[in-house]
Amino acid sequence: MQDDERCCGTGTCIIDAQGACWCGQVWDGEKMCIPVQTPPLADAESP
Repeated sequence: MQDDERCCGTGTCIIDAQGACWCGQVWDGEKMCIPVQTPPLADAESP
């Protein structure tokens, strides 16, 4: 297995071409981090 400099330190990262790891973190250009999720627009407009 090839060591990836983007690994978060666990040694178990499997990072795809888009920078997403199997654990849910993504590469932000500097470090691995949990992506910010925004609610769908339909949920934001619910009464």
